[in-house]
Amino acid sequence: MNVLNEKKSLLNDANERLQRLSVGRLRVANDFLAYLEEREEKEATEELLNIEGFREAFAEAVTQTNAGETVPFSSIRRDV
Repeated sequence: MNVLNEKKSLLNDANERLQRLSVGRLRVANDFLAYLEEREEKEATEELLNIEGFREAFAEAVTQTNAGETVPFSSIRRDV
């Protein structure tokens, strides 16, 4: 089973289970999902910060953006 089909199947299964929960337990499930989402975002951020030179490149990009030194994406990619 490919990843997209597996994800769709898992989401369907989870949705069916969530539909059967009481409001209180649904609240607990939602809090747990928020916790998992936060952990995943934190791990992704840490992964980026561990890339050599990322912090400096990001800081430079923020400086350029704040200074208005940007160009529309459509001017870079013609097929968009």
